[in-house]
Amino acid sequence: MGAKETSNAKSAAESIAEGGLMSVFDHLGELRKRLIYIIVVLVLGLVIGLLLAQPMYKFLMSQDPANTISLHTFSLWDGISMYMKFAFIIALIITLPFTVYQLWSFVKPALRENEQRSTLKYVPLALFMLLIGLAFSYFVVFPLAFNFTRMVAGQLELEETFGIAQYFSFMFNIIIPISLLFELPLAIMFLTAIRIVNPIRLRKMRRIAYFVMVFIGVTITPPDIISDILVAIPLILLYELSVWLSGMIYKKQLEADKRWEEEFDRTAGS
Repeated sequence: MGAKETSNAKSAAESIAEGGLMSVFDHLGELRKRLIYIIVVLVLGLVIGLLLAQPMYKFLMSQDPANTISLHTFSLWDGISMYMKFAFIIALIITLPFTVYQLWSFVKPALRENEQRSTLKYVPLALFMLLIGLAFSYFVVFPLAFNFTRMVAGQLELEETFGIAQYFSFMFNIIIPISLLFELPLAIMFLTAIRIVNPIRLRKMRRIAYFVMVFIGVTITPPDIISDILVAIPLILLYELSVWLSGMIYKKQLEADKRWEEEFDRTAGS
């Protein structure tokens, strides 16, 4: 087992050394290739999204609060705009795991063999966390914000007329940022695995992180304490989960480094 780890570490060091000999243009060329792959998949995702836009629209219109109001169009472009927005959401869901895989492929040469295996599992997790974020933002945050705006309109005795473009723009401006925030634990795990961040640094940044999470929660929710708490607490818990997961990975890295050093000392002494 020790010999295998030594061999893996040696091969990793060789690959890093080789990567160090690569010019800046080589790295930029590799990054350009990955970006082209992502753009191609994004375009294909948009095509699929256009095909699925109408079923997705009908599903959302059958759910609260859309099924309790009448939506109107105020522009000839509203229908096309809706198709493109729905297509973009579907393309985002399709493209995100592939984007994570391309990121993993880009940094793979600089990782040890065991780090390559451990970071590859983040690809399916990216889709899982995105779907959880979509569910939380749509079923929890969006109704809070929507009902608050209607309450204010009622207090001002305004006659409500909902435009389809305004309704879905309001919805997407809430659910997309929150859904992407749910990728935070995954991003922290990945950055820890490639040794860019560690739990020590994350704990030192806790106050700043809490402030950012509370600020986001207050910004995207109605200005009442209940709504702010309902959104800010899950975001803070996401950060704490990220710190905990980072700690688990960091501990394994320290143990692996210690075993490698002990094996290296034994090999050097023999």
